[in-house]
Amino acid sequence: MSIESSLRADIVEVGRRMYARAYTASNDGNISVRLGSDRLLMTPKGVCKGFMSADMMCVTDLEGRKLQGDRDPSSEMLMHLEVYRQRPDVQAVVHAHPPIATGFAVAGIPLSRAVLAEVLTTLGSIPIANYATPSTAELPEAVRKYITAHDGMLLANHGALTVGADLFSAYFKMETIEHFAKISLVARLLGRENLLAREEVERLQQLRGSYGIKAPAPICPDPAQPIHGQAIEGTVTADDVATCQVVEAPSGSGQRLVPDSVLGPPTRAASPRNHEGAEIRLTYRELSALIEDAVRSLR
Repeated sequence: MSIESSLRADIVEVGRRMYARAYTASNDGNISVRLGSDRLLMTPKGVCKGFMSADMMCVTDLEGRKLQGDRDPSSEMLMHLEVYRQRPDVQAVVHAHPPIATGFAVAGIPLSRAVLAEVLTTLGSIPIANYATPSTAELPEAVRKYITAHDGMLLANHGALTVGADLFSAYFKMETIEHFAKISLVARLLGRENLLAREEVERLQQLRGSYGIKAPAPICPDPAQPIHGQAIEGTVTADDVATCQVVEAPSGSGQRLVPDSVLGPPTRAASPRNHEGAEIRLTYRELSALIEDAVRSLR
């Protein structure tokens, strides 16, 4: 089997998994992978990712011109092209709408809290790119802000994007984001998240190398003052381009786990509260129903 034939089969398999896990519905989502140094293999527009065949894929150049295929490439091709332009190390891009993670994106809540060691070592933090109209030039511009420093991000009121050194690496990061979102949601429904201390976050960052994980950027020394840098090209200003990963983690003062309350007064984005900041009161039955629904989605 040729490399291209193998990659076509891999895209079909990743699409099948995405659809089976309900990361996409109908014709949602798109997938691409590098095909040599100057070409991309990409899913076509208007096709359900759970029912693709290898012959449906499109071949384009790095400018988006179709070179091969009976169908047109994904309508969100511009977003993929921007990722490859900004990240020469990236070999594959996966975009989907995993429901729990997308719920966080709709609520405007980034997955940036230091909750799971595995997430910190593999992805660091998962920010939210500003809302942009899908399939327009606005979307790659929104993604450009974070893509040089992150391998995964939420897209405001849209979905999630992950990248990797190969196709399955990019896909597994999508699984990690949705898994993290489910766990975070359950913890918040239960009323609290115990966070890893800043000192433990720094220790985990130092261990990345021993785990064989190459992160695109370090974790920001101070989460309140993220570091920004120069954009490679485009209209995003220098102050708007992330060069490190913001992780919300309080000082532990000798403790590895710290209650989230030390981060300050709870906000709507941090815990289940209403617009005025008062706690939302739930009956035992209501809370049980919410937890049962969340647990069902984990299976």
